[in-house]
Amino acid sequence: MNKKNNDTYILGINAYHGDSSACILKNGKLIAAAEEERFNRKKHWAGFPTKAIKYCIMEASISFDDIKHVAINSNPKSNLIKKIFYLFYRGHSIKFFIDRFKNKYKRTQIHSELIREFDLQKLNFQMHYIDHHLAHMASAYYASPFQEAIVLSVDGFGDFSSGSWGIASKNTIDVKKRIYFPHSLGVFYQAITQFIGFPNYGDEYKVMGLAPYGKDKFLNKMREIVKLNNDGSYTLNLKYFMHHNTKVDYRWNDGSPVVGKLFSDELANLLGVQHRNQYEEISQVHKDIAHSAQKMYEEAFFHMLNKIQSKYKCSNLALSGGCAMNSVANGKIYSNTLFKEVYIQAAAGDAGGAVGAAYEVARKLNLISRDSEMSHAYWGPKFSKDYIANLLNKNLDKLGNEDFTIQSFKNMNDIYIKTASAIASGKVIGWFQGRMEWGPRALGNRSIIGDPRRKDMKDILNLKIKRRESFRPFAPSILRESVSDWFETDSDVPFMMQVFQIKEEKRSLIPAVTHVDGSGRLQTVTEESNKRYYLLIKEFKDLTGVPILLNTSFNENEPVVCSPDEALETFMRTKMDVIVLENFFISRN
Repeated sequence: MNKKNNDTYILGINAYHGDSSACILKNGKLIAAAEEERFNRKKHWAGFPTKAIKYCIMEASISFDDIKHVAINSNPKSNLIKKIFYLFYRGHSIKFFIDRFKNKYKRTQIHSELIREFDLQKLNFQMHYIDHHLAHMASAYYASPFQEAIVLSVDGFGDFSSGSWGIASKNTIDVKKRIYFPHSLGVFYQAITQFIGFPNYGDEYKVMGLAPYGKDKFLNKMREIVKLNNDGSYTLNLKYFMHHNTKVDYRWNDGSPVVGKLFSDELANLLGVQHRNQYEEISQVHKDIAHSAQKMYEEAFFHMLNKIQSKYKCSNLALSGGCAMNSVANGKIYSNTLFKEVYIQAAAGDAGGAVGAAYEVARKLNLISRDSEMSHAYWGPKFSKDYIANLLNKNLDKLGNEDFTIQSFKNMNDIYIKTASAIASGKVIGWFQGRMEWGPRALGNRSIIGDPRRKDMKDILNLKIKRRESFRPFAPSILRESVSDWFETDSDVPFMMQVFQIKEEKRSLIPAVTHVDGSGRLQTVTEESNKRYYLLIKEFKDLTGVPILLNTSFNENEPVVCSPDEALETFMRTKMDVIVLENFFISRN
């Protein structure tokens, strides 16, 4: 008998929303996950994740016929009464309702997409539509090490809700509270992001990067926009927004997501300044608005956390949703709440909903076990040494001249020594190895790395490769055992989801990864989770005394590279000094 027939495969999908993605569980355990953008090279791709699904099936070594369950991280029936009540209570037209929720219909047709894309003769699988925020919470809890936890999801909107929380224990999530449309911390932060002049989907991280350069001069104004409620929830002052009564341009199909103007003209009147055009120079007032918005988000976030923790008396927190990407606020949870342990999985945003939906179906099928902690993020494609060798042979006409040197090493220790030496001499390195990361962060498998000791390294990276705003920081990757020596914490942060203060006496030693406020977006690295990256950092420590590397994503204003082909192309068109492709070391002469 075919052993695969005894296994249960669950396909999880996030489709027709930002960061479309797919994953596969085998008997309740994750074996593959990836975002569609990595394959089609379009940032935050919102559409049907055909290529991601095909990758997951290939990684699982199965055919689509082996998949018996498909989980979608959205349920059109969720909060249906609330939707209908809102429509008629607010006096909106049917057209507003149809425009606002027509994207939901596409998700109900995913079975048809699967049948067409995979040339299936019949519907041989069961479809499961999982509430958006339940999928978020499941993605955090079932991937966490916790037996019991408070689970919280906070984002823009999904299934007519912007957030929910509950208690998870005994492999079950009990949802206690939801915050409904039109009130949303995610919309608040995105509206301010647009107002400051960052219009693209996902630009909120730029506000986080800009915030430390400002002061809280607008904080009282922000408190007029976001009101905090006694139960921990929040309410928006809707006079400053448009999404609740106007057709905002939302585009989630076959391209990078587009979100139209969310803020009303009243916001400029409140702040006493006009919104910035994206091509205008950033002034101090924009930095102050960013700082004040971040402060307001943190006030609402910690108010919510403290109210929830006080009520349910649990010290473990599993956090998810797009707002869980606010690493600055996440780093302050321990100092502003009574939570002792926090878990945020690698793809906390909508991409991670694919995993959460699949986990929730696994729970229904009684397949979830508590030994499935996601302790690493390496769930994407990998490429063999033979593949890379063939790629280099095809490009010998470009590489085989006096401008480049290609070396192949049998002993990886020799690569660590050579690479660490190159980094210490000021070289910029493209580091490509193993399986691609799941989630938005480069975590040592698709990374560009440099020397954190160099004051000019940020400028070098922006000049040679990244071409991004000078205020945006680069992250420190540090050996796990060295964290407490360099940071004001001893936390384990494998997915770069929390920002902590660097010890004051250490900041001058690593200026390239120290932000203007003395902080760093931490990534802890262990030998168990990523042996090669760990040994590279260790070699750099042995050479320099510093157990840290500067880490940024391997890309140039595009999605993080997936294949060696894309990595080599990026190396060739930029001024990167070295690229390491598994056991190959290619350097510019």
